[in-house]
Amino acid sequence: MSEPIFRREGDTYVPTPHARGPGDPAQLHGGAPGALLAQLLATEGYLIARLTFDFLGPVPLAPLRATTETTRAGRNLRMARAQLCADGEPVLQAGAVLLRRASVELPALDRDGDVPAALDEAVQSPFPSDGEHPEGFHLTGMEIRFSAGTDYGPGPALAWFALRRPLIDDEPPTPVARAVAAADFGNGVSRVLDFEEYLFVNTDLTVHLHREPRGEWVLLDAHTRVEPHGSGLARSALYDETGALGLSAQSLFVARRR
Repeated sequence: MSEPIFRREGDTYVPTPHARGPGDPAQLHGGAPGALLAQLLATEGYLIARLTFDFLGPVPLAPLRATTETTRAGRNLRMARAQLCADGEPVLQAGAVLLRRASVELPALDRDGDVPAALDEAVQSPFPSDGEHPEGFHLTGMEIRFSAGTDYGPGPALAWFALRRPLIDDEPPTPVARAVAAADFGNGVSRVLDFEEYLFVNTDLTVHLHREPRGEWVLLDAHTRVEPHGSGLARSALYDETGALGLSAQSLFVARRR
């Protein structure tokens, strides 16, 4: 079994280097702790229809204490929240809306959302490494493949993502955790600014799902827009190999580095 993204030690989750982000090597990629909280919020008999994450600060490559709480325990609609703390300080919080799973007979409907890019035509695209830190969520935690001639350069992207190791110990990730792990890449793969000259950090992530992904792969059709007053928005349509899943969005803080 390959090394996981996190190791569980009681109610503490210890990230491995496979959770690291591409910037500061002492900080995690947002998709790793986001997927962790998505995994912890899963509730038998319910579909997570919406997840909202607020990054309260950088999530460090350090032991993280997790708490979860049900805030509404309805039969058809439940709500829950979760939080990660590092050294006693909250660094990430999440809120979830969960809908009861049911079997509903529906009329024939026109379903939009055909997959805009085939997985078997996508090109495997390793994230550029600095050589000093060969492990990271973007390097060894996820496999990334670009479609339709897109790549890590500026502009919209069609990119496929799959977790390539267990999320917590030897547990397989839930479908929603897979979706969140991919969704946090939207800002990075569809950037419109130069990394060396500008900072464009997502302060949050919201994921809406009308169904769970099937299989390992999640596709992002990602676009970013930034404004001269210092904010922006990255938005992605989410798909698996069979069709549309939902949407994700990230608010961006934008500034010049120098």
